[in-house]
Amino acid sequence: MITDTDLTYLRRAVDLAAQALEAGDEPFGSVLVSAEGEVLFEDHNHVVSGDGTQHPEIAIARWAGANLSLEQRAAATVYTSGEHCAMCSAAHGWVGLGRIVIAASTDMFVAWREELGRPPGPVAPLPITTVLPGALVDGPVPELAAEVGKLYKAF
Repeated sequence: MITDTDLTYLRRAVDLAAQALEAGDEPFGSVLVSAEGEVLFEDHNHVVSGDGTQHPEIAIARWAGANLSLEQRAAATVYTSGEHCAMCSAAHGWVGLGRIVIAASTDMFVAWREELGRPPGPVAPLPITTVLPGALVDGPVPELAAEVGKLYKAF
């Protein structure tokens, strides 16, 4: 169930995706929020540098692993403009982060790529729960997904 509070943090993730696009990068953004509602870390894509692993979810996982206890990680929520790719899902699981709230799903991104005539990406487009069974995932959120789609198509 997605709450109004969730929508506030998810809106920030979409805003970060827009910032990534403005910087010439793929439009993805993510926010890590503690159980107490404190924004702990946020980032957007940096793959335009040539390093395809520079996803915000990887940055969040690395930051959380270095700065939070296992209990704090498990209680935290990751808000993200797009569903984690397989690489990011694995990082999320390995570091032990908690709930994930997504604006747009993997299936949506696959459909947008096809609509734009883009070839498939180098990694299989798997849902988070395929890579990370038992993950608590909420979303997508249709109104924000539409906005993410516009950003993605503008890239």
